Amino acid sequence: MEIYVVQEGDNVDEIALNHNANVWRVIEDNQLEYPYRLAVGQALVIENEPIGVNRKQREKRQISSGGYAYPFINGQVLESTLPFLSELSVFSYGFTEEGALIPPMQDDRWMIEASRQFFTKPVLTLTPLGADGHFNNNLITRLINNRQVQERLIWNLGAEVTEKGYKGINVDFEYILPEDKNGFTFFVGRLTQVMNLFGYQVSVALAPKTSANQKGLLYEGVDYQGLGRAANEVFLMTYEWGYTYGPPMAVAPLNMVRRVVNYALTEIPAEKVILGIPNYGYDWPLPYQNGVTKAKTIGNIEAVKLAVGYGVPIQFDPVAQSPFFRYWQYGVQHEVWFEDARSIQAKLNLVLEYGLKGIGYWQLMRFFQVSWLLMENMFEVEKEKD
Repeated sequence: MEIYVVQEGDNVDEIALNHNANVWRVIEDNQLEYPYRLAVGQALVIENEPIGVNRKQREKRQISSGGYAYPFINGQVLESTLPFLSELSVFSYGFTEEGALIPPMQDDRWMIEASRQFFTKPVLTLTPLGADGHFNNNLITRLINNRQVQERLIWNLGAEVTEKGYKGINVDFEYILPEDKNGFTFFVGRLTQVMNLFGYQVSVALAPKTSANQKGLLYEGVDYQGLGRAANEVFLMTYEWGYTYGPPMAVAPLNMVRRVVNYALTEIPAEKVILGIPNYGYDWPLPYQNGVTKAKTIGNIEAVKLAVGYGVPIQFDPVAQSPFFRYWQYGVQHEVWFEDARSIQAKLNLVLEYGLKGIGYWQLMRFFQVSWLLMENMFEVEKEKD
């Protein structure tokens, strides 16, 4: 499998012919839609092996592959994604100040059942989301400072995973207050100790730190070394440098992702580390004004369609290893950053280079086939058949 960057005057038939590839496979693999127009600078994956060669027959390193999804995910999207996943993290369960669990707004049982059919482990995601849908660090403070609330929540989690058939728990707490850092680490360790007794694994999501003493509310309450010891595995949230209210830039610039991994491996064994990968992009109206501009979240396929529709070339930042472009609409210029085959390949190469446990996507609500084809070309996904 190779990555080809579209040049001026290219069409899909000639690209397939020049690479000894099946044109329909190129169209299907890259989710191209009729009339199969391309953008200059668009990255295509091309399978140029003889038809009939099974990628899975090659010797490859096993990795864990997972991602987050809401219960309102399209059923066809989920079914198309599950064959490529070791784990599916259902987003999300909240909890009250008394330690009672708050289930997702929509029933999650169908996702658990679908996961079983593909030998993918369903994982319950625990978040301190308040009634407004935002992370509530007061709820975190209440939990870690009250032993009875902790015991009640852990008991309720155990009952929920047992009753519904979950195989593990992912703890995704953000904006932890600095004074709550040790208490949060203790809670994760306690939860892991109890759940492991019953055969359930516990992972914890970590804000993307580049040093132990990094300042900022997102980072100061996160103890990489302590949480690396406390949990069975950690999920590095290596994305959101480019975000809804920030200036236009890559969502997961490789130079910054690498810095996070380099720091993480000074505190946590590589065999416990899952690299987070974004499955989306952002579209910013220009000029950017701090506190005013709001970017729109878009899918990777949607981004390419925008470039094609407005007839603009896609550029590639060699430092961030990410694609971007600009276009005009109704007198307003826009800047779009997203993920493509090249940016995904660069992140998968990091997993191989550093010997990480695997990858995890935020989030799986859109199907981006290129990611899975590249992963399948390099790795074998761990599956637990029980």
